[in-house]
Amino acid sequence: MTYETILIETPVPGVGLVRLNRPQALNALNSQITREVFTALEAFDHDETIGAMVLTGSDKAFAAGADIKQMADQTAVAMLSDDFTDWSRMSRVSKPIIGAVSGWALGGGCELAMMCDMIVASESAKFGQPEVSIGIIPGAGGTQRLTRAVGKAVAMEVMLGDRKLTAPEALAAGLVNRVYPVDSYLQEAINLAAKIASLPRVAVRLIKDAVNKAEELGLSEGLDYEKRNFYLAFGTEDKTEGMTAFVEKRPPVWKHR
Repeated sequence: MTYETILIETPVPGVGLVRLNRPQALNALNSQITREVFTALEAFDHDETIGAMVLTGSDKAFAAGADIKQMADQTAVAMLSDDFTDWSRMSRVSKPIIGAVSGWALGGGCELAMMCDMIVASESAKFGQPEVSIGIIPGAGGTQRLTRAVGKAVAMEVMLGDRKLTAPEALAAGLVNRVYPVDSYLQEAINLAAKIASLPRVAVRLIKDAVNKAEELGLSEGLDYEKRNFYLAFGTEDKTEGMTAFVEKRPPVWKHR
């Protein structure tokens, strides 16, 4: 498929890279770019040679927010009909997605980064949800995911006090996993994705599924869900290979099934 607003590549075996590519607009998110991002992630998700993905922008901006020009004249009915912020397609991607974030990740850009399973940030990364300054609120998960990640007080200040979380602050708050210099953050994200892609992929998918459910279920229900996925893993060839290799004290050879 040909894309107009993103670039895709496979930088190392097993890793799919999706790069936002609207530099003239600091990768502002409109319906086209989000549609292309989700389509590319889904394609990698269905590619048996890919085990993990990296979603990134430029060193200057991961994504500086939603494309306000596209939304300025929209009515409530039009927004509801188009369902502009229905990004559930990304939530259904079963393989791990690592956000590689540098520069601005504001508004929808911050929300898109938070939809990734992990975030590797550059030292220049800044996260914010400034929607109130244009008379609206976050609409693609900002009020929910940011609060879960950093807590109510910090989330309130980010959304109501125009606070921008720097990379070190985001790391301390639990929003990102790692912080690296601008010249190495993307490669470090790719390295992490490659490490994950080298693991037994059915087990990886079951772990991602169970961890995501932890945000939605109570403890008792979550433990039951985890147990279900645990038992499912015992039906895989990789479970047999992994345990056999452990007993025989040799490296496992994964078949990813």
